[in-house]
Amino acid sequence: RFYKKLSGMTGTALTSAEEFRRVYNLEVVSIPTHQPNARLDKNDLIFQAEAGKWQAVTKKIKELNTKGQPVLVGTVSIEKNELLAAHLSREGIKHEMLNAKNHEREGEIIAAAGRRGAVTIATNLAGRGVDIKLGGPTPTTEEYETVKGLGGLFVLASERHEARRIDNQLRGRSARQGDPGETQFFLSLEDTLMRVFASERIKNMMGRFGIPEDEPIENRLVSRAIETAQEKIEGLNFDLRKHLLEYDDVTNHQRLTIYERRR
Repeated sequence: RFYKKLSGMTGTALTSAEEFRRVYNLEVVSIPTHQPNARLDKNDLIFQAEAGKWQAVTKKIKELNTKGQPVLVGTVSIEKNELLAAHLSREGIKHEMLNAKNHEREGEIIAAAGRRGAVTIATNLAGRGVDIKLGGPTPTTEEYETVKGLGGLFVLASERHEARRIDNQLRGRSARQGDPGETQFFLSLEDTLMRVFASERIKNMMGRFGIPEDEPIENRLVSRAIETAQEKIEGLNFDLRKHLLEYDDVTNHQRLTIYERRR
């Protein structure tokens, strides 16, 4: 026998597989990519101070922009979006800014993010549903090959989210359909998530080794510890949503009983 079951498709359900199974009784199946994934996910860079991080982000964008490689920068809020835009303007780097204040041009801005030399700053969930093609919205073969030769779209994230799913959504904007691409997260110990996760321990270690504020550490163990912190927060949020649904079930049971008695 076959049962018709609710289903959907998304690129980021795997990290929430347990919630789908336990709350909605839905299994999550990972479908292999149509083309081999050529994306290069670089190690996180971790800075002591937020000011040092923004300096490093600006420097990296300038370096990529001089080379001609398109850059998509993910920020966690409109405030951070505008802060980075101010840094880029001071350096004379031409850029497009996308947030809730200028959502009318959202599709147009995101579609052009793959052009040679493009710099696009977006709040992390902006522009979903629009494919970023290397070379621009309707690239010539020459434009496509030029950007491909430069390394494809570079996605630069300025902070980690509480949910790995949102980080993965941002990473997934780069290297579509077998194209090349790169991603990297720039973090500081003053970021919200880093303050939650043992920042004092890392700060002391960086101070002991005399690492300047604008110089990063690149450590896989630290990155893994951050992911563990994200998993714990995801688990906490999952429990909150699960209990809310359980309370709703009780209310719904009472509601149905009253309706039945009325009838």
